[in-house]
Amino acid sequence: MRTLLLACLATASLAAPSLAQSAGDMTLGFGVGYVSPKDGNGTVAGAEVDIDSNARPIITFEYFFRDNVGVEVLGALPFKHDINLGGTKIGTTKHLPPTVSINWHIPTGGPLTPFVGVGLNYTTFFEDRSPLGDLEIDDSFGLAATLGLDYAVSEKGAVRFDLRYIDIDSDVKLDGVKVGEVEVDPLVASISYVWKF
Repeated sequence: MRTLLLACLATASLAAPSLAQSAGDMTLGFGVGYVSPKDGNGTVAGAEVDIDSNARPIITFEYFFRDNVGVEVLGALPFKHDINLGGTKIGTTKHLPPTVSINWHIPTGGPLTPFVGVGLNYTTFFEDRSPLGDLEIDDSFGLAATLGLDYAVSEKGAVRFDLRYIDIDSDVKLDGVKVGEVEVDPLVASISYVWKF
């Protein structure tokens, strides 16, 4: 019985669709991303800063310039975060974190395709608000790394799970005077549906 079960599983895995990526292919993905800043986000005005988490819709586009290797652009609707100083909420901010990455999709011949990537992130902060004064958080450039997995549901579609680390460090100003620096450095977990065309 056990041998029969293993044989059935092996046959099913061979018959399952795979999402092969060839040079010239493109994919478009829609999903949800959850931005979780690291614990302890720096010091502002002598007190520890904490930035809370947020989830928003995301979109990805990837162009494969060679087999299994693509350049991906990540976009999202603005993420909104509360800013806490010494345990007290002192403001809010929104940000957009467009990221460009080079991804290597590891071919397996089956429905599961893992991938890894490295890239560059640009984060722009806006609508910075605080009752303490005119709050301004500078934009940031930083490195990004991705680890993900596609589960093919057809030859043209897959469910994608991925986890990104993004290096985001920014100066903080209050009424035009620098009062500290925040190190957001979030993990971004996302799930999306990806179409190949």
